[in-house]
Amino acid sequence: MTPNGKANFMLFAGLDEDAHQDNPEVLWLSTIRSHDQYNSTIYSNNDRYRGVYNQRDVLFLNDKEIKRRGLAAEDRVDIRTVSSDGVERVVRGFKIVRYSIPDGSCAAYCPETNPLLPLSLHDPIAGTPSAKGIPVVLVQASR
Repeated sequence: MTPNGKANFMLFAGLDEDAHQDNPEVLWLSTIRSHDQYNSTIYSNNDRYRGVYNQRDVLFLNDKEIKRRGLAAEDRVDIRTVSSDGVERVVRGFKIVRYSIPDGSCAAYCPETNPLLPLSLHDPIAGTPSAKGIPVVLVQASR
């Protein structure tokens, strides 16, 4: 038991820093799996968890973020990684899908968005890639 009888959480130095907090265009991309997916094996293009069928090239955004960026559901966007290593990382033509996800965040399926993940973004001790926190910007796809 702790002295105050409650759970006490510690935040280690550096974990509360966001190098992109002053750039309103940056979203934090989390890569996710669909219902019919086990690790990197995809058994179908359906995701009954999120109501997505016959496609995987989708980007989940909430209504506020869609509006703030001048987009609409079903618009197509290119997703670009924000990095300083000089390597362009982009996936093209992803369809916007409305979804309840926190402001400043977006989500898309892996492995479709694996090209966005810089190999240098990983936990320094465990080596786990930062696939749940990739800073990205959206660009409306050319028609």
